[in-house]
Amino acid sequence: MGNDLPLTYIRSVIENALSEDIGPGDITTSLLIAEDQIAEGFITAEEDVIAAGILVAEEVFKTLDPDAVFETLARDGESISAGTKIIRVHGKAKALLTGERVALNFLQRLSGIATLSRRYAEAVKGLPVRIVDTRKTTPGLRILEKYAVRIGGCRNHRFGLFDGILIKENHIALTSGVGVATNIVRDKSPHTIKVEVEVKNLEEVREAAEAGADIIMLDNMDIPMMREAVGIIRNYKDKEI
Repeated sequence: MGNDLPLTYIRSVIENALSEDIGPGDITTSLLIAEDQIAEGFITAEEDVIAAGILVAEEVFKTLDPDAVFETLARDGESISAGTKIIRVHGKAKALLTGERVALNFLQRLSGIATLSRRYAEAVKGLPVRIVDTRKTTPGLRILEKYAVRIGGCRNHRFGLFDGILIKENHIALTSGVGVATNIVRDKSPHTIKVEVEVKNLEEVREAAEAGADIIMLDNMDIPMMREAVGIIRNYKDKEI
């Protein structure tokens, strides 16, 4: 699938979503709609959004009706005004009715994330900062939701526990402090992986910087403390905040 989304993953997510919604069958549609009935429908934006997940929504209908025909009227990342048609789909009426809610759920959620991400990205435009996401994603939807963040113009942080070192508060509590935890990780980790440390006060900022943390995450600090922390970190070379 285009737009940086693996098709195998997308199909798996869609199958799970359809199974959850349809179960043993769509009772209402099966009672009212003939197997050979054909219909055409549009998905239309109800408010101004940054579109994301259009191809995912289309794939929902393709799963239920492989012969469905689509006209994609917008692209992911495009700014869409309320009332704008995004997708036209022509196919079996049963497939359109049964897949409608799942397709809309994906499109609404991903477009919502992309829209908010674009707002954040625009707010810092021209400044030497980047907005990045977290691992606080909907279980099973992380690849999709992080994709929507990128579509909106922000950046991804680590995808999981496997692709980046982040020493958090509970790690620190179990290893006798920021400095000790950072030193242990630096001694044991591959030199190609950056070490990020979460800190909550100025003492921990200094400990992390002295121990050689590459990235220092300022956790829940108020603005005055954050300013002071940035000032401290700038005394050390090659540190990200």
